[in-house]
Amino acid sequence: MAKRLTEKQKSEISEYFKNGKTIEALSEVFNCSILTISRNLKKNLGEKIYKEILKNNKNIDKLNHLLEKDKKKKNDYELAKKFSKNESTEEQTFYADQCDNNFSRTEFVEISPLNFEIENAPRKELSSIPIQEIDFPKTVYMIVHKNIELEIKLLKDYPEWQFLPNEDLDRKTIEIYLDLKLAKRACSKEQKVIKVPNTDVFRIVSPILISRGISRIVSDEKLIAL
Repeated sequence: MAKRLTEKQKSEISEYFKNGKTIEALSEVFNCSILTISRNLKKNLGEKIYKEILKNNKNIDKLNHLLEKDKKKKNDYELAKKFSKNESTEEQTFYADQCDNNFSRTEFVEISPLNFEIENAPRKELSSIPIQEIDFPKTVYMIVHKNIELEIKLLKDYPEWQFLPNEDLDRKTIEIYLDLKLAKRACSKEQKVIKVPNTDVFRIVSPILISRGISRIVSDEKLIAL
């Protein structure tokens, strides 16, 4: 069950977010799920402002990471320069040999200018839970279209998961509901709610779902990877 936040905490979350704090960091600070943070931010800031700040925070996070790497390289260079001035010729030669050995084992990658949004791949692993690790309840509910076997959506159709990389947002998903009332509330006139009495079926048919391009199940505050 999602942690209930106080009004003061909700206000603090919005302020931290506007000042550059990432959703992942806020989740750790306030000890609640990423989805809870995302929902409260959307509610308090509005969908448009939420997305603008989210995109800006992603770029700031990446830029800070690159700047930290660049700073570390400069510090290493200054240390080597200082060492070369103070040590004897014999010690300098030894240090140079050691550096050559280290450089031979290091792969250097040139960083191109930051002129596009860089995706954070590890977020996918942190946000998605393998289906083998999920303890499904005995019964769940699904929404299906009256004329279609399954109601399939893209992950980008769920605003609460917009913080994921674009590669993940294009994944096909199906959604399950743990509560019948919530399922009926989300059901439109062209749809109907069905009961799934044996949730082991999701593990059994996962290869079939994957063959149809469906790789995620959206459930409450969980994103399940097939």
